[in-house]
Amino acid sequence: MAITPRACSRRFAAALLAAALLPGCAPRRPADDLSLSTSVKIELLADRQLGTLRLDASTLDGVVTLSGTVPTQADADRALAIAKRVRGVRGVQSKLTVGK
Repeated sequence: MAITPRACSRRFAAALLAAALLPGCAPRRPADDLSLSTSVKIELLADRQLGTLRLDASTLDGVVTLSGTVPTQADADRALAIAKRVRGVRGVQSKLTVGK
């Protein structure tokens, strides 16, 4: 029995739906850059020491670049550590300025 194009399309759609509903079975793909930037920003805002600072995070190919001004080098190091622990981040670069 030959498979018609319509039956093939239905099977393909069913496979896609199953992959979406069963994420453990679907192939993993790296998080997109916008999602990574958003996740890093949320983590920075949630931090007690850094949440009030105006820090920015941009991402290109999984590498996050932090920018903004922090009061101390310890705060800069803390921001870098927070960004590094976000799942999917491949690397972190700093364009943070230390000081007033």
